[in-house]
Formats: sequence, structure tokens, C-alpha cells
Amino acid sequence: MSVATPYFDELFAGNDDPWAFRQRWYERRKRAMTLAVLTRPRYASIFEPGCANGELSAELAARCDRLLCCDTASAAVELAKTRLLGFPHAHVVQSRLPEQWPAGPFDLIVLSELCYYLDADDLNTLIDHALASLTDDGQLLACHWRPAIQGCPQTAEQVHAALEQRLGMHHVSQHHDSDFLLDLWSRDGTSVATHEGLQ
Repeated sequence: MSVATPYFDELFAGNDDPWAFRQRWYERRKRAMTLAVLTRPRYASIFEPGCANGELSAELAARCDRLLCCDTASAAVELAKTRLLGFPHAHVVQSRLPEQWPAGPFDLIVLSELCYYLDADDLNTLIDHALASLTDDGQLLACHWRPAIQGCPQTAEQVHAALEQRLGMHHVSQHHDSDFLLDLWSRDGTSVATHEGLQ
């Protein structure tokens, strides 16, 4: 069974940064690496589900023309809205995934620290929704904490294996260390250098 919304509501009760996104070097490093693996300087439309308090969202907003973020916890939604006040092209909504997947299209979907909260059936449904809403040259980025998390139905390894199997897209970038898995898939497998005429 996927982790229910009250779990996340409790995390944000009286705490505007339950994972210490702003304080921990681990989190700042991971955000920098997440942004670094993206193969395009700018995207037309990015979707970031599970945005939490919007720390990664603010970085993504600087790289796109339209950003849609969502979270299942109402407190997280309000925090992310505040974090993104300087970005009029960014929007935050409260929704529960995969049931309330938004209309696309998106040319980048960012699944950061989200999918291990979903059971296998919900993850497969989410992947199907992502595939249906990606543009013809769309990309999907996934980044997940590697150690098992108590109460989560899946591990990072299970999530990324399912994504690799079901997406059927070019695997264009990968960074795996002892802390997290970071992968980028794209419907267009052309390298950055080739896009710029260097090959």
C-alpha cells in the first residue's frame, strides 16, 4: 500500500523543512547534481510532483517557461507557493498521485524522492501517466535516497528498475553513489555535444 497523506501532514506539522533541504550539504549537493544532469539549458514545461517546500522547485523554475508543482500535504503546498513567489510562471497545486495526475504536455518530469512512497501498482500507474503526458522529445528524471526507509513499500533500486523497464526511453545520464540514485531518460537520445554540432 502506498504511504497515505496523513504521514506527510504529520511531517510538516510545525516544521517548514522536515528533511533539512536548506541546511544539509547532502541536499544541496544532490540538487546541484540533479540540475547538472539535465541535458538542456531550458525547458518549455516542467512537472515536479512531490515538491515538498519548494527548494528544488525554485531551481527548476529558473530553467523553464512553465513549472507545475504538486504535493499531497497542504502545508507543503503553501510553503512551496511562498518559495516560488518570485516566479510568476510557476504554479503549485495540492493533489494526490497517481490518481490526480495533471494534464500535460511536459517536456520534463522530475521525480525526486517520491516514488518509493508508492506501491508497485501505483508506481506503474504513475509511469503510465508520465509517458502519456511527455512530449515527443520529453525527458524524465528520477532521484531517490538509496537506503531503505521504514514504512516505504519500495526501495530506490526497485523504483529505478521499474522506470528503466517500463519507460522504454533512452537512458542518457546516470549517477549512482552510496547515498542516492540519479537517472535521466529521454525520448530523444541525441547527446548534448551532437545537438550543438560538435560530433
